[in-house]
Amino acid sequence: MDVIRRSAKKSRMERIKTEHIKEMMGVKGNPNTIDIIEQKRLQWYGHVKRMPEERIPKLIVDWIQQEREKRGRARKTGMEGVQAAMTTGNLEPDQWRSREEWRLVSGRRRQLLKITGQTDRQIE
Repeated sequence: MDVIRRSAKKSRMERIKTEHIKEMMGVKGNPNTIDIIEQKRLQWYGHVKRMPEERIPKLIVDWIQQEREKRGRARKTGMEGVQAAMTTGNLEPDQWRSREEWRLVSGRRRQLLKITGQTDRQIE
């Protein structure tokens, strides 16, 4: 939001609501950045999980570090982010096996419908 606020040349001192600034900049109806990141993360996860077992990206995703952990709070791993996105989207761990089903449940449904010109009601 800070980028949009600076682009509008409005400071927080002016106490203008976020919704008003989004309307001014024309991004009111656009999806949230975090939602887009979660969608892309799930797409990537499904892509990597369908790879053959000997591929390096798949080996890295399944790899578990064996070193001693450092002091302090551990950083959030990429897989923890994928697991969080899967729980918020009510996705099952093995749904990635079917590419068409994964596309529909991981957030690409709207993109696919725009390309084909269909609506949600026509599919259901």
